[in-house]
Amino acid sequence: MNLADLIDAALPQTQCTRCGYPDCRSYADAIDAKQAHINQCPPGGAEGVARLAAITGRPARPLNPINGVEATRGVAVIDEAWCIGCTLCIKACPADCIVGAPKAMHVVVTAQCTGCELCVPACPVDCISMPEVTTATGWAAWSQPQADEARERYIFRKFRRHREAEENEARLAASAQAKLADLAAASAITDPAQLDRKRAAIEAALARARAKRG
Repeated sequence: MNLADLIDAALPQTQCTRCGYPDCRSYADAIDAKQAHINQCPPGGAEGVARLAAITGRPARPLNPINGVEATRGVAVIDEAWCIGCTLCIKACPADCIVGAPKAMHVVVTAQCTGCELCVPACPVDCISMPEVTTATGWAAWSQPQADEARERYIFRKFRRHREAEENEARLAASAQAKLADLAAASAITDPAQLDRKRAAIEAALARARAKRG
């Protein structure tokens, strides 16, 4: 493994973004590139800093308070009475541990929750709480097997979302091509300039849909 791989393996994989990066791997890459310090991961705590110091050869330092503090680990709990089934928490969860459907009550798979808290601000009705499940903090409240599983779940989530985006893109392209074909079939009785305008309108709508997804 290269240095970035070793750093990533030493991170708790909560994907909480508190380090200032979109995920643990991005933070590992930034440390490797000397664009980030080793004391920006609150879930890893002081032990996490010590691990990164040993790997990188950099001096250990206290956690940067800008990124947060070492604290007990919580897990998400959804209040069934208030859940409106909006699915925003499902979209925010980096570990795919929230189960539900539009307009249906959601449930958190507790054993898979990393305690990232990203679902809390995503909920429009404030029905998610984060009760603590341990009095320990940092790596004492987490384990390497849990981190490894969380990484795999996050990687699969990224793959699934990419695949869904590609499939949706293919559907949009097919729909646009069908509309263009219909226009072409009708072109025998229409002005070519009018056909071009309709074609441009369809292509512009498709571009807007792509930009919105991006």
